[in-house]
Amino acid sequence: MVRLRTLPAAVAPVILGAGAAVALGSFSLPRTLLAAGVALALQIGSNLANDYSDGVRGTDDERTGPPRLTASGLVKPSSVKRAAFGCFGVAALLGLVVVLLTQQWWLILAGVAAVAAAWFYTGGPRPYGYAGLGEVFVFVFFGLMATCGTAYIQGGSVPGWVWVAACGIGLIACSLLMVNNLRDIDTDPAHGKRTLAVRLGDARARSVFVAMVYLPVALGVGAVAWALLARGGWDEVSLGVAALVLLVPLIILSWAAHRVVGPVVVGATGRDLIPVLRNAGFYELVYGVVIALGLVGAF
Repeated sequence: MVRLRTLPAAVAPVILGAGAAVALGSFSLPRTLLAAGVALALQIGSNLANDYSDGVRGTDDERTGPPRLTASGLVKPSSVKRAAFGCFGVAALLGLVVVLLTQQWWLILAGVAAVAAAWFYTGGPRPYGYAGLGEVFVFVFFGLMATCGTAYIQGGSVPGWVWVAACGIGLIACSLLMVNNLRDIDTDPAHGKRTLAVRLGDARARSVFVAMVYLPVALGVGAVAWALLARGGWDEVSLGVAALVLLVPLIILSWAAHRVVGPVVVGATGRDLIPVLRNAGFYELVYGVVIALGLVGAF
């Protein structure tokens, strides 16, 4: 399964990066679509690779979420594996087009690293996802790289305020993984899967999840404020616009964040956490759109 709830983690940072490119006057629709294609292919490929690897290890035999292709026996493991590598191949082809357009050949190394990260999350003899490092790689690849990379391939530079916004969206992407692992916190250890949620324990994992959801509000608004300061040229009119540009994201994102953390704070477990995964994905998409518009409005 492609796990539709996780796809915002691929699209939202591209939207944010594209908004930064618009603000910088370097937006390119073809390059944005290519970046989105790469991100979606990597996300779907990662989901399928995770389905295959966890399925053959038996980790998904007692999970509380929706059934997986491999563990349920609906599809042969070899077919799931081929589908995963097929997605990685699509991501590689689209990435090569980006390299040819930008003439930035070092991006090939970044692409190889992204594919390796997608596979070795649960694949290979020592998967890093089983060691509690999943959130680190999600933050880097579905936060920093996806956002800043989208901006970079269009304008050739990444201002500091883009990095700040990228940190925010990276933390939200991490929250999707955290709540997913919080849902399986009781069954994962039996299969040697010591996710960050398992290592922290239930109570601390919930606290970290809340931080992953709320901290991006400050980071996003801070990024817009930094962009406003970088623009300069203040007068009474621009001060009023600045207040509006900052206030709107603050209100919308605070409301969306509150909708996400509610069930986790009151102690929801198992299947009751599945709506939280959906809401976190929606929140990430809202964050990408709202902060992108804020950055555009700042200029």
